[in-house]
Amino acid sequence: MEPKNIDDLIAVNEFCVNHNIEISFVNLLQQNGLIEISTIESKYFVEKKQLPQLEKFVRFYYELDINLEGIETISYLLKRIENLQDEIINLKNRLRFYDALG
Repeated sequence: MEPKNIDDLIAVNEFCVNHNIEISFVNLLQQNGLIEISTIESKYFVEKKQLPQLEKFVRFYYELDINLEGIETISYLLKRIENLQDEIINLKNRLRFYDALG
């Protein structure tokens, strides 16, 4: 992953220090495809747009004691719900369009 702008990145080390978590946890999230990490000059970064997701994973793991497999499952289900909601919106819009024609 090559970011477009260094200003859009957060150092993984800083994130971990600020949230009092282990860097190994962030690495595990990356290894399991839950987040993307950029490497610049041997330093690791995440895009700012990933912060809400990353913070959610931190809460699941450290506050709710949900293991990595559980986080993966929850993440999949939340994405699936979001996709279904988008599909419902699209279908409603199509229905309105056809109702207006007829």
